[in-house]
Amino acid sequence: MRDEAILDLYFARDERAIDETRLRYGAYCGALAMRLLDSREDAEECVQDTYLAAWNRIPPDRPQVLRVFLGRITRNLAISKYRRERAAKRFAPLEQQLDELADCLPSGDSVEVQMEIRELGRFISRWLDSLPEGDRNLFIRRYWYGVSVEELAGETGARANTVSQRLRRLRLSLRDKLEEETGDAW
Repeated sequence: MRDEAILDLYFARDERAIDETRLRYGAYCGALAMRLLDSREDAEECVQDTYLAAWNRIPPDRPQVLRVFLGRITRNLAISKYRRERAAKRFAPLEQQLDELADCLPSGDSVEVQMEIRELGRFISRWLDSLPEGDRNLFIRRYWYGVSVEELAGETGARANTVSQRLRRLRLSLRDKLEEETGDAW
């Protein structure tokens, strides 16, 4: 079923919307959650929560790209679950990714900081658009989809160390552009 038809089911409050979402995007959401959480049970719970969140948000939201909408919900739920679990134990895959980006991004919970984070998101999107396609894909696959350095190396045919260095240069480039834009040292 096409996205528009699925969205129409949500707007009609027809429960088949969840079944159709599961059929079309269940594997995608599951793979995304699994990469971030590294636990099948937690990933499955996260995907189920994604369906509930989609049901609660559509309507009033009508996403232009359902896959991206669901991916964002799944990713946010997985990160929230990770943070809850982090208090009890260390989750290596997501912990490593967040640590790698920590020196590039601000943290905080105030309204001002939330506004800055939105602007930061727009800035990062512009920065990503300026990159060659290969670098952009590498950065997104690592820091949005949570693909391991080893998997990226296998996909690109490069050594893991080479991929790590390329990611490091991309992070430094992002940091330099942020410093240039804001005049602040991160």
